[in-house]
Amino acid sequence: MAGINPPVPAPAHTSAPAVPTPPTAPEASSPASGTLFQDRLAGWVSDLTTLHELTERLSRTADLDAALRELLRAGASLVGAGRGLVTLHPDSGTGHPVTVGLGLGHADIGHIETIPPAHAPRTHGPTTNGPPAHSPRTHGPRSPSQYDGQYDGQYDGPYLAPDDAGPFGSPYVRLLDDLPPEGDRSGRIHPDIPGEDGLDPRYREVAARLGYAASYALPLESAAGPPSGPDADAPPGAGRVGAAVWLYDEPAEPNERQRHLAGLYCGYAAEHLARLIELTGARDTVAALREELLPSRLPRVPGIRLAVRHRTGPRGGGNWFDALPLPEGALGLAIGGITDSGPGAVAATGRLRASLRAYAVMEGEDPVAVLSDLELLLRLTEPARTATALFAYCEPPGTLPGEGRGRKVVVAGAGHCSPLIVGPGRVEYVETSLSAPLGMLACWEAPSVEIEPEPGETLLFYSDGLLHRTGDSMDRAFARLRSAAATVPRSARRDPEAIADHVLRTVLPEPEGGDPADPAEDVVLLVAHFE
Repeated sequence: MAGINPPVPAPAHTSAPAVPTPPTAPEASSPASGTLFQDRLAGWVSDLTTLHELTERLSRTADLDAALRELLRAGASLVGAGRGLVTLHPDSGTGHPVTVGLGLGHADIGHIETIPPAHAPRTHGPTTNGPPAHSPRTHGPRSPSQYDGQYDGQYDGPYLAPDDAGPFGSPYVRLLDDLPPEGDRSGRIHPDIPGEDGLDPRYREVAARLGYAASYALPLESAAGPPSGPDADAPPGAGRVGAAVWLYDEPAEPNERQRHLAGLYCGYAAEHLARLIELTGARDTVAALREELLPSRLPRVPGIRLAVRHRTGPRGGGNWFDALPLPEGALGLAIGGITDSGPGAVAATGRLRASLRAYAVMEGEDPVAVLSDLELLLRLTEPARTATALFAYCEPPGTLPGEGRGRKVVVAGAGHCSPLIVGPGRVEYVETSLSAPLGMLACWEAPSVEIEPEPGETLLFYSDGLLHRTGDSMDRAFARLRSAAATVPRSARRDPEAIADHVLRTVLPEPEGGDPADPAEDVVLLVAHFE
């Protein structure tokens, strides 16, 4: 089917791709010219439909890796190539180069990385047939062996360190470094790499080894322009965010129609990637903030060994935990969750945890009073939020009724899941009284419960995300957690780290292929083993 051959390869884009220019009607009104016009119109409609379908697929990607892979796949179909490579500029907001290949393994990309940059600066003074001993931009002498042992004595430029090599901060940019300057979105074609004059011998050698004979590269440039001057506060993804190159097995080049469609598609893809880069940066900031608001290390208290496992949800939820030493050798253990997600929930979580710590130090021996104070504070300072919480006060060791020495643990909960006690003779949930979450009643109150863990027993505190992530009903999820705790190997029952790993591995097994799925909610598992 005939395509569209517009006069410009790729116009500027904003948040939506421009459409191919519709054909103009032929001057003649003969049947042959009418048929030609119908064919051209059908080709234009086909191009528009294809572009719409591909951009729709791209818009459904929610993370950078998926978006880059979809970009490569769609671009390959548009330009008729079989393989490709895309890289994001480290200055785009990712902090480091991000590289994804299509039909290229890690070893293939490693070979491409050995291609010297086309515009590498020369050393001062005369050069020899070997590599220079030093370069102002290298980290010490560079050996030819660092280019896969294939150095042929023809390249007399410096061997750039990976973090200094070219505009994309990575040494494989020889495939991408001859793109037009920023603002020009046309691509670069090498239609016959084996026969093209002026290419570095290493370029031809790598192309022959990987079996490609032509390439077509396009920049990925958003319409906003680079942040500078008065626009210095623009999103980091503005301007040129990266570039993509597609590889052909035989000498070839895309025709004008293919180049135009690929340019339109890459313009839309650049806008989508810029948004994802900004979103990824915000998520990373929230995740880092969350980690800073949680305990950096667990306290060491004689007679109790602790372990924790924490998996952060993709939206930055409000689950939290704490373990703090209290006066006279006591220990406070807390776990909870706050409604909502995102930066606001993270900040509210930090305030809630800090307040609970203060109340625990003042009146930790009475967990009900601790939670009552916390509920009053939440109602006054966070009236639009509710929270669940559980606080356990582990008394200093003393003589318990019966044999041995142990600790009494006083627990109070506010709408939170009951802890699970695991030992040689029992695996059962602690019967905490039914209570409402904090912030839901005008005056919260619930009785506490006392338990006496025997030496060798373990208490498990967990977030409801652990149960929700199973995908089962709550009854089945509770049964699944209890079964996982009951099947801890005998050799691991005195090791809280091993207990935590076994429980998580059993309750939330990894999917086939070994890649853990992204949790829909935060998962917290706090393990306290009593010696």
